[in-house]
Formats: sequence, C-alpha cells, structure tokens
Amino acid sequence: MATYVLVHGAWGGSWGYAPLARKLRAAGHEVHVPSLTGLGERVHLAHGGITLTDHINDVIGLIDCEQLSDIVLVGHSYGGMVVTGVSAQRGSRIRSLVYLDAFLPQDGQALWDVVDEATRQLYIENQKATPGLVQPIFPMPEGRTARVSGHPLLTLLEPVKLGGQEGAIRRRTYVYANASPLTTFTQFRDRCTADPAWQVHEIATGHMVWDDDLPGCLEILLGEAA
Repeated sequence: MATYVLVHGAWGGSWGYAPLARKLRAAGHEVHVPSLTGLGERVHLAHGGITLTDHINDVIGLIDCEQLSDIVLVGHSYGGMVVTGVSAQRGSRIRSLVYLDAFLPQDGQALWDVVDEATRQLYIENQKATPGLVQPIFPMPEGRTARVSGHPLLTLLEPVKLGGQEGAIRRRTYVYANASPLTTFTQFRDRCTADPAWQVHEIATGHMVWDDDLPGCLEILLGEAA
C-alpha cells in the first residue's frame, strides 16, 4: 500500500480529484486530498492576503498531523508550486514527487516568472472585480463552473524556496498533457526530459488529465507505488 497526497490546481478543490481518488483507494492505497486555504470547501476562508506559503503549510500540516511518510506527492497545475515548496521542508517523508501537467519552478521562481506577459495581464484583469482573488482565466470544463472560486493573487507572486530536504526524494516524475492547448508546461517537460533524474510520461489529454483519460492517469500514478 502506498500513501498518496493529491494537491489540486488554481480555482480547484479536493472535489476535482474525486474520481481519481476513488480509483486509487479501490486499488488499496491511502489517499489524502487537501483543499488549499480559500478554495474548494474552504472558500469561506478566501481573502486577498493568502500566500503560497499558506498553501504549502496546508499540505505540511496534513503530513504532520496525519504522521504520513513514504508519500507519493502529486501536484496538478498550480499545485506544482505547492508540492515544490513542500518538498523542501518534508522531502525526507516523500517517496515520489509527481508533477501532473504542473508548474515546476526552480529556486527563487514564482509562478508569475514562468508564464508569459499575456497570462500575467489576465491575472491582473481577472481580479479587478474581486481584488486579490483572480477569477478563472480560461473556460472551465462543464460541471466545474459552479464550484470554482477566485484564486489568491499573492500565491502567484511569491517565489518558491528550495535548499532544504528536496534532495532526499528518490523518484521524480513529470506527466505532460500533450493534447492541451496550454503550452506553458512544455518548458517543464523539456527540462525534465533532458535530466536523467526524472521520469517523463506524455499522455494524450487536455490539462485536466484524469478527466480526459482516467485509466491512463491511474496507470501512471499506480506505477509510482510499485
């Protein structure tokens, strides 16, 4: 049995991972799916002052309170920023670090630094009606619209900090959705492909990988438990 911690992306919540979590549990694994502060069922806590550090601490708090170890830590999209920060502080408890079509920052990089200028402008424009909380910058899939919430702008501006325990992690995997129109993640696929320390998978889906190919996504993640 493996222990999975699934970290969602911007505008999401634990609800988004429900089909994937059910499949992993049915395969006999322990699965934790935290909702980050201000998102999902924790939307009542939303405010413009929430930072990337707050979201990193959400996941660290789960790991510590549940006394988790030998973790397969998965981050989707913005969740890649979060799991990177977690890896620096709890790397000794992580078996495998998985980026699921996710941002993969280097030390000192913010999400703001790795997107293009057009995307930055969308972040600014889409928080004007809800200051500090960015509304979705692209159409959400059917069935998700009613459950999305504004994403804290400061989480996109704060750089991630490494230089801690991330070196203790034995396995690193990047999953690239090669049918997605979001080309931001190609840079991370290319970097990982050039680094022998990484396992790289390509899957013919859009950005919401498990929505488009649940069996394929499940197979990749179950491979991390082998």
